[in-house]
Amino acid sequence: MARPARRLKSWTDAAVGAVTVAALKLLRRMNRRRMANFFGRLMRIVGPWLPEHKVGRANLAAAFPDKSPQEIETILAGVWENLGRVGAEFAHLDRMRVLDFERGGDADVVYDRISYERFLQIRDSGKPTLVFGAHLANWEVPAIAPTTYKVRSNLLYRRPNIGAISDAVIAMRAGCMGNLIPTALDAPIRLANALERGEHVGMLVDQHFGKGVDVMFFGRWAKANPLIAQLARHTECAIRGVRVVRRPDGNSFWGELTDEIAPARDAEGRIDIQGTMQVITGIVEAWVREHPEQWLWLHRRWR
Repeated sequence: MARPARRLKSWTDAAVGAVTVAALKLLRRMNRRRMANFFGRLMRIVGPWLPEHKVGRANLAAAFPDKSPQEIETILAGVWENLGRVGAEFAHLDRMRVLDFERGGDADVVYDRISYERFLQIRDSGKPTLVFGAHLANWEVPAIAPTTYKVRSNLLYRRPNIGAISDAVIAMRAGCMGNLIPTALDAPIRLANALERGEHVGMLVDQHFGKGVDVMFFGRWAKANPLIAQLARHTECAIRGVRVVRRPDGNSFWGELTDEIAPARDAEGRIDIQGTMQVITGIVEAWVREHPEQWLWLHRRWR
């Protein structure tokens, strides 16, 4: 019984992988903005019929008890539209342009002058930096800036389970996102080694992690992956946050790289893991409060 089941799964994964890769190739041949607009409108219609809509509604009602049901549904409609746009944009990530202040010209992603100078400071300091992001707007987009500004970056990412999809994802990201390190048992070691070489490390920090530390997020306890705080404690390197915000046109972004963030420390002066994760989570919460329709409320962040 086990062998036929494994064989069926193998065939199914191969079929899904082939269809997904074909879809990505097709999307690459189409106009990104036009397709993003289409999928954004489509997901506004389809999204409310999916089971994740109930998860998002419950999350939003708990996070914003002062908002009416109509306001909650309005935010959720924006969440679904944003997700549709992210799907269409994924096939074009290596073609999206970050503003280079030295060259100028048109750009899909614009950081202000202060953030630009912070990128250069990171690049030229010779010291490693840990950078965290969140599932806001298109959360893949911040990873493009280091390549544009010639910052040596190492990005932690979750590898898709299906091999063909994973290969396609890596191929698309390879030219525009620095060194990609998949989540695995050796990932912390590889990230620590990169920091010790004076390189920089980025990761997303706003998803549930069952073995994580407790943090307060929108007034409720949640589990956060402590890896970034553990690496900071091990290396004593700087911590910064990065985000992009989708502009009203839906197809362009402005970005922000924060100044260095002071970690929490214990009585002995060492970086406190839980306290530092709370500091980081508080910054993410502030970002989400500014643009709640651009955060991924559809996953079970609180369990």
